[in-house]
Amino acid sequence: MKEIQMNHGQKGFTLIELMIVVAIIGILAAVAIPQYQDYTARSQVTRVVGEVNALKTNIEDALQRGATIVDGYTDDIANNQIALAYDSTKSNLLDGTQGTNGVTITDGGTATPTIEAFLGGQASAAVSGAVVELSRDAQGRWTCIVDPSGNSGGWKDSYAPAGCPAS
Repeated sequence: MKEIQMNHGQKGFTLIELMIVVAIIGILAAVAIPQYQDYTARSQVTRVVGEVNALKTNIEDALQRGATIVDGYTDDIANNQIALAYDSTKSNLLDGTQGTNGVTITDGGTATPTIEAFLGGQASAAVSGAVVELSRDAQGRWTCIVDPSGNSGGWKDSYAPAGCPAS
């Protein structure tokens, strides 16, 4: 019986095939990375808006009791002052050097208080420096805007959530 020898050449990818795969991956990365960065920036602004919206309930409660809302950590019951220090979550997306943990409350002794949250900390450079502002009118309606004027990192109006447009 005669043995048949088969020539099994090396199998694998050619250089041109590998270069095509690398080029395709490069094109996909060039499109995906900026989209991911935009998504991250949008989600950070939306997260801060949600976190700050939680303070509205406490403010409404304080207003119903006739209390004055103040920045700080300690309530002053004797003077009917309620501190909303925003220390329940201590968001890492807020600039802790502004106000109390990145949040200020102005006109807390009136029916028209304003909450300002300053993006900073670990927030993306694209949104850092922007301010989320919630304002209450005398009829109890809240409005939300994002002021990007303090941002120097390439703010896009699409970062602001639908219910809280950029001013």
